Amino acid sequence: MAFRLCVLGSSSAGNCTYIGSDTTGLLIDAGLSGRETVRRLGEIGVAVESIRAICLTHEHTDHTSGLGALHKGGRVELYANSGTIEGLQARDVNESLVWKVFSTGSPFQVGDLTIEPFSVPHDAYDPVGFIIGCEGRRVGVVTDMGMVTGLIRERLRHCVAVVVEANHDERLLKDADRPWRLKQRISGRQGHLSNANAAALIAEIAGESLVVAYLAHLSQDCNRPDLALKAVEAALQLRGISRVSVRLAPHDRVSEVWVG
Repeated sequence: MAFRLCVLGSSSAGNCTYIGSDTTGLLIDAGLSGRETVRRLGEIGVAVESIRAICLTHEHTDHTSGLGALHKGGRVELYANSGTIEGLQARDVNESLVWKVFSTGSPFQVGDLTIEPFSVPHDAYDPVGFIIGCEGRRVGVVTDMGMVTGLIRERLRHCVAVVVEANHDERLLKDADRPWRLKQRISGRQGHLSNANAAALIAEIAGESLVVAYLAHLSQDCNRPDLALKAVEAALQLRGISRVSVRLAPHDRVSEVWVG
């Protein structure tokens, strides 16, 4: 059985990740337009008709803007917790969306994929990360978190692949031409993860299982791909770990596809 992972796009402009088995495809978030999502899926040889479900991490627009187009006709099931749905309704997002409601901390099944939602710290109603499991293998996706918690470490520790936020370089954020309040939000405990903190997390969870780590949600003006890669690779090297492939999740194109 082939387990496939590809980040279709990740940035403050839109986030969407594809994960699929031989029989079941799903999207984590739908922050790209419907048309762009279909196009990028096509680039990796995946038909949109094979997508069974969209699982939402939280209600922010860069994770939800394509929901209406992709859910059209009710063919693709939508999964979210009640807090995320409440957050969307507060913004008057399309009320015709039909939801399957999960409880944070309780696994649910989509085809042959088991999805485990877990709490993460971010400035949303009830944000989550996901573990997707199939035939004993686990993939973790945590794209928005202000800090690393013990729960996050525990959930990611036995994954073969992870998608982890590396939003900003601390110096570039400090020097950025942005309002002080926005900088405080980004660097706060419910904001976004820095390169240094992402590197420490990936190095800590890189046990015997982990083979690939994608760096996601890179800020276009408060980070650089080379800085994010350098931070994570240095942290892994410090622990004597050489088997983990560190890859970027670009904002404007699909990432490398991992098959495991």
